[in-house]
This record gives sequence, C-alpha cells and structure tokens, in this order.
Amino acid sequence: MSRSTDLIHHAYLPPAEFEAPQVGVFKASTVIFPNVAAMRTREWMDKSAYTYGLHGTPTTFTLEERLATLEGGKHCILAPSGLAAIAHVDFALLKTGDEVLIPDNAYAPNKSLAEGELAQFGITHQVYDPLDVNDLAARITPRTRLVWLEAAGSVTMEFPDLVALVQLCKARGVLCALDNTWGAGLAFNAFDLTPGHGEVGVDLTIHALTKYPSGGGDVLMGSIVTRSDELARVLKLSHMRLGTGVGPNDAEMVLRSLASMPLRYKAQDMAARTLAACCTSQTAFSQVLHPALTSSPGHEHWQQLCVTSQEPEGLAAGIFSVVIDARFPAHQVDAFCDSLKLFKIGYSWGGPMSLVMPYNLGTSRTRSTAHMKCGRVVRFCIGLEDVNDLQRDIAQALHAGGLLP
Repeated sequence: MSRSTDLIHHAYLPPAEFEAPQVGVFKASTVIFPNVAAMRTREWMDKSAYTYGLHGTPTTFTLEERLATLEGGKHCILAPSGLAAIAHVDFALLKTGDEVLIPDNAYAPNKSLAEGELAQFGITHQVYDPLDVNDLAARITPRTRLVWLEAAGSVTMEFPDLVALVQLCKARGVLCALDNTWGAGLAFNAFDLTPGHGEVGVDLTIHALTKYPSGGGDVLMGSIVTRSDELARVLKLSHMRLGTGVGPNDAEMVLRSLASMPLRYKAQDMAARTLAACCTSQTAFSQVLHPALTSSPGHEHWQQLCVTSQEPEGLAAGIFSVVIDARFPAHQVDAFCDSLKLFKIGYSWGGPMSLVMPYNLGTSRTRSTAHMKCGRVVRFCIGLEDVNDLQRDIAQALHAGGLLP
C-alpha cells in the first residue's frame, strides 16, 4: 500500500491497558463497526455500545454517569448549555395545547422561551408565585403538563417550600422539573427531599454545568437528570432527533473540574455568607438576599432542606443579592457597579472570578413581590479571591459610587 493509505489504515493499535487520573478524550463523528451485524445490533441508549459520536463516546458517557450520581439520579443527558437543557425538556415533553407553569423568579430565559418558541407551537404558560403553594395549586389545570421549579430563585434568592410544591405536583399528576444549578447536586438531593420519611422528589433536574461543574468560566454545557426509565427514553429519543450534542474537549474540562467542585462550592459559600453578613450593616442596602440569612425570604425552607447532620451549617451557592435603597437613582447604582475593581461586570457564576450585575426586576417579573424592599437589585457572585479583599472592594465602591458620604 502507498504511504498515504498507510497513514489512514495503519495496522498498529496501542495496547488497551492504560489508566490515568483523567478520563481520555475520545473525538468522533464516525464510529467504526467491526461488521454489519454489529452495526445493526448495537444500542447506544443504554450505554452498552457506540454507534455515532453524537450519541456518545467513552468521554461523554463517563461524564453523564458521574453527573447522574452527583444529583442522585439514574440517567443523564448532556446539552450544549443550561438553557439548551431547559429547552430540551420543554420540546421533548410538551405538545400543542399543553401548558407549562414557571415560577416568577425563574431564570429569565426560561420565561422568554415560553413567551417565544413555545407560544409559537401552541403551548401556553402561566407564571406562579414560588412562595405561595396555594397560588400554584390554583393555576394547575387539566392542560398543565409540566411545572418548573427553582431553588433558590434567580437573582432574588427566595427559597420556596420545595417539598410542598413537589408533593402538590405529584398529587395532581403533573411532571415537575427543577433547575438545580444553584444547589449543584450538593446542597440537597432533589430526588429525595425528605430522607428517611418516604421518597419525595422531582421528576427531573436540569443543571447549567457552565457554573460550578465547569468552575472556570470557560465552558458552556448543561445536563438533564432523571430517575425515571420512561422519561429517560423519551428525552434520549428527542435528543437523537434534535441533534444537540456537546464537544468532547468541553466534556473533558467538566470531568477535570468535577473532583474539586465540593471544595470550591463550600469555599465560595463561606465567602458569600461573610460578605452578605457584612452588607447587612451598610445603610445603602435596604435588603440583603441570601437563603442562609434569617431575614431572607424562604430562609426556613432552605434550613429545612439544606441543614443536615452531615452539614450542620447547611450549604448554599456563593451568590447573594442586595437591594440598593430606592433613594438612590439608577445612575448611582450603575456607578457603584462600575467602581468595583475586583468584581467584574458579567453574567454567570461559579468561576474563580467574582462578578457583579445590576438588575431591573420590572423587565423580568410579572407580579408584585411584597417580600422585596423597594430599590434596584445588584447580584454578587463570589469567586475564589480573598474574602477580605472583596469586602474592601465593596466598601470603596460604596464611597466611589456616591452611596456613602
């Protein structure tokens, strides 16, 4: 054979016995079958074989299995982003004439998806008050097929009575899906919310792996996890038809970061609590929102779910928000954010760099929030910097931005 052919069809195969701390990166669109019979009989859905790169490789199968274990589930499907995971659930489980219910404090793109593409497909939605179980109960109709849950709520950090909300969905025969990015599979087990008292859990979770599992602020990926074999079958078939795969190098980066995630989660949690407690004494902040603070909406529900004998102080993501007193106009709030030096202005969280973002809730909320003070909300996402440096940064920005004399 010619050298050019030998380069492609070389006979050498490396020995199979190779083990290292990190999982190998398998890159493939085409997967080679030994014969036609194997091609016709291989099954990828149960991870017993490989058929095509989009349907899984050793790298992605390994990541899926580890994420399923992390979240307390059985099956996992990877998506190109957290939002793609949300969309995948909606498109796989809803059809024309169905309705989905979304908490008012949900991740804003979840609502936008319902207002846009879902509405175009004849799927309606309602927004409910996540702190009022009765409000959700009143909105469930025979057309309701899916209820989205979020704990804690995006930006404003309210922690709902997740157990009661899930029990209501189960009693009404409605599927419930939790955006578990905040809890990250560490703060609580979404599939077993009442350990030792009968299994109460969500039907499925989505997780923006972009955040804590990645840990570097440099990967976009999401996951869907469930314990249900039937839900997994529906979701996997939809995944095959939609073709939403992930890159093997991105999967490798998440796998590499998973081992350190519990350490990073706790470190950022403790730093956020320290800073949130300091912020309660600042007169420019009329409210500090962090589930571990007794004054934060839904604190008792966080305590019920996240404080355990194994974690007597509870666990929480390294995020908190402040409400800047209404006497300060929007331009001063922006000046405060611009004056921060270590906190960078940017979306997302869970990475090594601390972030800040001002929000106008009037553009993302549909109902009044009686538990919220008047003013503009600023969210802090804590990285891995020294907490004393971050505290000093907030203090200097308060002066530089004109929020303190």
